[in-house]
Amino acid sequence: MQPPPPPPEYAPTAPGPFVPAQGFGPPPGPLRGWAQAPTEAPLQDSGSPYPGRWRGLAVAAVVQLMVVLSATVSGMGLSSVQHDLGLASGDLGPLFNLYWLVFGALLLLGGHVTDLVGRRRALIIGLAGFAAVSVLGGAAAGPGMLLWARVLQGVFAALLTPAALSLLVAGFTDPKERGRAFGVYATIAGGGAALGLLAGGFLIDALNWRWCLYLAVPLAVIALLLTLSLPRELPGRTGARLDLLGTCLGSAALAALLYGFLEAGSRGWANVLVPVVLVAGGLLLGAFLWWQSRAAEPLLAPYVFGDRNRLGCLLAMLLAGIGFIILSTATTFHMTQVIGYGSATAGLLLLPVVAAVAIGSAVSALLLHRAAPQILIAAGLVLTAGGLLLLTGLEAGDAYQVKVLPGMLLTGVGIGLAFVPIFATATAAVVPRHAGAASAAVVTAQQLGEAVGAMLLGVAMESLRRTEASESVTEMIWGGYTTALWWAFGAVLLGGLIGGLMVTSAMPRGAVRQAAPAPW
Repeated sequence: MQPPPPPPEYAPTAPGPFVPAQGFGPPPGPLRGWAQAPTEAPLQDSGSPYPGRWRGLAVAAVVQLMVVLSATVSGMGLSSVQHDLGLASGDLGPLFNLYWLVFGALLLLGGHVTDLVGRRRALIIGLAGFAAVSVLGGAAAGPGMLLWARVLQGVFAALLTPAALSLLVAGFTDPKERGRAFGVYATIAGGGAALGLLAGGFLIDALNWRWCLYLAVPLAVIALLLTLSLPRELPGRTGARLDLLGTCLGSAALAALLYGFLEAGSRGWANVLVPVVLVAGGLLLGAFLWWQSRAAEPLLAPYVFGDRNRLGCLLAMLLAGIGFIILSTATTFHMTQVIGYGSATAGLLLLPVVAAVAIGSAVSALLLHRAAPQILIAAGLVLTAGGLLLLTGLEAGDAYQVKVLPGMLLTGVGIGLAFVPIFATATAAVVPRHAGAASAAVVTAQQLGEAVGAMLLGVAMESLRRTEASESVTEMIWGGYTTALWWAFGAVLLGGLIGGLMVTSAMPRGAVRQAAPAPW
């Protein structure tokens, strides 16, 4: 018998490529769910930031300034508009409220359109349209023409605002630069109303109400030229898909809620239409959130709402919006009607507030990458609440320097300190194709808060009109503002508590870092 041959020498070879078995288990790709973050984008290298980001910041700053100024100055010339165009007193409210109603209701749509067509295209369309309808409104020969111009201003503003903010969301990923960018944006968002009061007072005193609308045209031209200098986008580069049902549900829900709050402030809760519309808005909002968790390509990516940090920032912004609108209207009324300053003088006296917001934003931007965001949010909103508390003690004979200025400076620093981490954290780790919708969500939260604040202000006025009819009109109205300031104090303090407890990280859980930004 022959012995068996020796075994061959072992020579290992490279393993073949692994191919998973087909037909078993779930298909490849990410699973849908509220906390699922997008995984298709590579991590951003903070050492190679997008070179056009500073031009994007300039565009965002001018656009935000234009929108805030237009919204503020247009409401200052209502009495002149009534006289020139023959408007009835009952038509002034709809003329002013329609802009805010359309703007707030279409913000989510504007953010979605930005994600679909790209930020550069959205800005070009919005700026050209806003300038055109501003000219139309300034040249209005009748109330109908002016009304439609204001409605269309709200439409284009709803497109411009999330598009401008998304430039910062997608363009700035380095923590230090991101803090500076959001510091500039927060300064304009928090202090732009004071600049609007100054500009509106000057234009009405020196010219007429039509120039309050023409004011947007040169700003739109500047922003448009800056936008055209941004790199062109490639077709289909955004990666977003149309969510028609989500757009309809979200816009209808916001329209119903905003209309309900505004009507509650002007007509009171006795009107049966108010609770019906608000309940319908709540149901539509619930349906919208449900659909966003089920849709394959939702308007708002599920991970935006699936993280407590973003949710905490949205709730803090909503509650801050309540205090912000009450603060703005109360201080303006006290200086123009109680003390007796003219509009232009009152605007000049509000400039320290702009400086205070800028200081608070600068400090917050420096600390954003060093301190936890919840500390900055809580500290800023507590300071704002402290300023509101000081303003609740204002009386008719109090001087500006003694009582008004300290409270406004404290609220200004607090707003700047809190807004920077709210904007930055709420939009952190959002991939560029979701930047528009995420930006719209933050602004929408602020608009809902301001609508609630306007409702509380109206309710306070109505209650005092019934109980203190013996007082003068000015004293009665200021009494309503004092009550509303107390409510604003409570809302902002609650916002600071929520921000301090819910926002625990600058990078939301379950989300990837931002993708390298595509062309604008």
